Amino acid sequence: MTTSIPTHTPVAERFLDALTHRDFPAMTACLAPEVRLRGLIPPGPFDAVGPGAVIDRFHGWFGGLDTFAVLDSGRDRRGGKLAAHWLVRMCPEHGLGPARIAEQRVFLTADDDLITGIDLLCSGWQPAE
Repeated sequence: MTTSIPTHTPVAERFLDALTHRDFPAMTACLAPEVRLRGLIPPGPFDAVGPGAVIDRFHGWFGGLDTFAVLDSGRDRRGGKLAAHWLVRMCPEHGLGPARIAEQRVFLTADDDLITGIDLLCSGWQPAE
């Protein structure tokens, strides 16, 4: 069992809060101009550089008309990085298809209260049980 350590880092809290509300402009405001997202997702690894490219990835995963709920989330400090995770459930609008879930874990690097790096690992979409 692990114990959570509060980060007291406003940028991590703001980013997680913005994600929870699908507030993509607020997520963008947390990112430095040189932010780099490195991810490992099904079907494989990717890189995105710059706030626009990073937010395009998040919008592709969590944007749109599907219902959206964050089932679990949290944040910790891991050495010089901030760690965060979220478990998301999405369902096609009007229940016209099966619900799905995905978990993402990230390690954030921040400078001057802006996120400069995101290392992301994603489970990929799985059928909701």
